[in-house]
Amino acid sequence: MNQPLYRKIYEDLERAIASGEFTHGNQLPTEKELSQTYQVSRITSKRALTELEQAGFISRIRGKGSFVKDRSQKAAKKANQILFILPVINDLSLGNFTEGITPIVQKNNSDILMTTLDYLNQKKADEITQEFDGLIYYVQNPDSYLDFLAELSFKNFPVVLLDKKIYDLPFPAVISENSGGGFSATQFLIQQGHKRIGYLFSGQEVHPQSVRQRYLGYIQAIKESELNFLTPLDDKQATNAFLIDYITEHRVTALVCENDLTAITAMNQLKEAGFSIPKDFSIIGFDNLQAAGLVDPPLTTVAQNFKLLGETAGRYLINWIENNEIPEDTKIPVSLIKRHSTKELNK
Repeated sequence: MNQPLYRKIYEDLERAIASGEFTHGNQLPTEKELSQTYQVSRITSKRALTELEQAGFISRIRGKGSFVKDRSQKAAKKANQILFILPVINDLSLGNFTEGITPIVQKNNSDILMTTLDYLNQKKADEITQEFDGLIYYVQNPDSYLDFLAELSFKNFPVVLLDKKIYDLPFPAVISENSGGGFSATQFLIQQGHKRIGYLFSGQEVHPQSVRQRYLGYIQAIKESELNFLTPLDDKQATNAFLIDYITEHRVTALVCENDLTAITAMNQLKEAGFSIPKDFSIIGFDNLQAAGLVDPPLTTVAQNFKLLGETAGRYLINWIENNEIPEDTKIPVSLIKRHSTKELNK
């Protein structure tokens, strides 16, 4: 993909400032001069200068021009307050990100405020930018608080997303390799001899982005093995609410579940209905929550590395704040944890 023209101007001027070609107090070329040099419109050169101003490299004085700012104090400043937004505090279904985030933030002499989405209802975007140096935002719904987050993006405020990508905004996301996890779980069951493998959803009206990615991995494994049965994404019966009817009607022998809580609920339902796990059904979850290893039988699952997810998000945000380096989207590997809720199918 070709680099936008304004970014070319921005990066050239940024390098010139960093190298000392332009020092504190020096005047930069005007919009008109830049447009002539780079053969672009005045709008393009104006955008480059505007973004340099927003990034703190220059100050613009109406009628006089653009001047390099003294960044020595800014460069020496450490981030001292990070905001971490979760849907709910201590929600066991989310995993423990703080184990990775907190040491990174503390190592950089910063504090972290961990709170819930309600906090954004109490604050304006200007207040967030004044009180905090950056935000780690767990995305529960990509459409929620879109106006608030958009305002932060317009202000070039550092925001790193967790768990899901918001494609309408330029923020980098740190997410798990969900599709690979769905693929490995399904492939494992196929290797155990299962041919009628269902996918079990939690029953939400709209499937979260992460769940759709896991489902696509499931589909890939099914198709590569040329199996005849699969669960459609829009199958309203493939939930805990209709579990017994679903597995009976479709003669399912194994289930890949949306997450561990869905899998554990399914195991309890099947046992209450007189079935044995894994004698009658093999079940795989996703997340590797603490409860997954404590249920009877212990749940085979795909483990998210919550510590590394948090650590990566924290490291990216601190580096962005201190060095103005915007990170790229990053996928963190997952791993299949084999326990006792699955078994090889008798042939």
